[in-house]
Amino acid sequence: MGADIVALHEQSQGPVIEKVFDALLPDGSDTILVEDVYAALAACGLDLQDRRIRETVRNLKRHAKGQKLDREGFREIVAPENASLIARGVAGDFIIPNFTSFQRRIGDIFEEVSKVESGQVANYIPQLASVDPDLFAVAVCTVDGQQFSLGDDHESFCVQSTCKPVSYAIALDALGRDAVHRHVGREPSGRGFNELTLNQNDLPHNPMINAGAIMTASLINPGRPLAERFSSVMDVWKRLSGGRRCGFDNAVFLSEKETADRNFALAYFMREHGAFPPGTDLLQTLDFYFQQCSITTDVRQMANLAATYANGGVCPTTSDHVFRAETVKDVLSLMYSCGMYDFSGEYAFSVGIPAKSGVSGALFMVVPGVCGIALYSPKLDVLGNSVRGVEFSRRLVETFAFHTYAGIVDDQDLVDPRRPRVERDAEAAAYLCSAAARGDIGEIRRLIASHIDPCTADYDGRTALHLAASEGEEKAVRYLLTICKDIRPLDRWGNSPLDDARREGHAGTEAILEEAYAAPAEDQG
Repeated sequence: MGADIVALHEQSQGPVIEKVFDALLPDGSDTILVEDVYAALAACGLDLQDRRIRETVRNLKRHAKGQKLDREGFREIVAPENASLIARGVAGDFIIPNFTSFQRRIGDIFEEVSKVESGQVANYIPQLASVDPDLFAVAVCTVDGQQFSLGDDHESFCVQSTCKPVSYAIALDALGRDAVHRHVGREPSGRGFNELTLNQNDLPHNPMINAGAIMTASLINPGRPLAERFSSVMDVWKRLSGGRRCGFDNAVFLSEKETADRNFALAYFMREHGAFPPGTDLLQTLDFYFQQCSITTDVRQMANLAATYANGGVCPTTSDHVFRAETVKDVLSLMYSCGMYDFSGEYAFSVGIPAKSGVSGALFMVVPGVCGIALYSPKLDVLGNSVRGVEFSRRLVETFAFHTYAGIVDDQDLVDPRRPRVERDAEAAAYLCSAAARGDIGEIRRLIASHIDPCTADYDGRTALHLAASEGEEKAVRYLLTICKDIRPLDRWGNSPLDDARREGHAGTEAILEEAYAAPAEDQG
């Protein structure tokens, strides 16, 4: 029975593989090159290490570059279990259709930000103070598992405070919102991230500051041996990271413990005020918290983690349901308001993306429904955030429509990578033609100022000038004649704007266009 099901599945994927081959086939050829397949995978963002296509990659590596593949040879390479995913990517059905363009823009931002030299590495423990200050890496993973990375992307680092959203999510998933927030608040503190203070209910203000994270640690598998508790957390990190196991820096753990006077003070202060659950072992809880801060990862794994949050708790590269969607919603809400230490309010205002930073120089951002982005650059500003990380964030939202509220602002300079360019161009043409048909010069001016080509045409080849002429909108026609390079465009039926004005009986518009058409070429447009 099992063999029959496999055979049926392979047979059903045959047409899908055929479509992929046809999409990659050069004009006038009946074969493709092996490198064309590699290029197609890279262009749509499918990494060769992606477990979802490992069978296809394994088959592909058996063929030398330069080798030609006919239809049958291609069918032997693309594994049936990978066919649908590859077909989606090649067809542009992933969340970011033009991934090559997206990579290029991210690369441009990375290159500019790499020139920023300000900041100092954390020096409260030797392990952080000795890190190469010039390290810089960024990685992106989308909700469809499209991935790429730049810079020192294999360099591992301690997660430090970026562990806090994970710890909070583990506690929420296990206990529920009400149980967790009986012991920790959910408001920005308005004070220093490690200040000796509690809210009006004698609880730590939120899970993203030290006191709140210590409290969250106390809620994860309480009563179990410390080794078992830490092992369970490491398993969650592995699941969030696409199945790749994270590391642990014991030297950092020991140094954190030796220099933790403030964290010990916070813990005893909370115990004094009765904030911990009954029976909490304070010293074990602190060790557990320091262990979580000492987990190590790299930007590629952290981007996968961030993308899992962006995908509602489901890991994009493994389809593992790590957290409930309700849990992720709560975590992102607090990352947005409290995730960047004492810079959280300004970051929410100017960047507008849920994010969490750590004093190691780590920072991850979550663009819900789109992607996760992770950065590593050890030089910090006075508030403990990565200087390059913050600058990258600013430039990111100056380039892409990723700010939470970008959608309510009509800014044509911002790129929405989720939409194919052909769709954006078609929408722009529709807006412009509609404004021209109404004679709305103010709207036409606004659209032109947003870098929309005044000569852009719709599916039928009709331009704004065609529509204004058809409706007899003389002022709009006069204005468009001054800015259009081509004042004689022909639609799919071979009609010019002058033909439209005549057909509709708009004598005034007809006269304006006749005069413009009679003028010397250098006076037109």
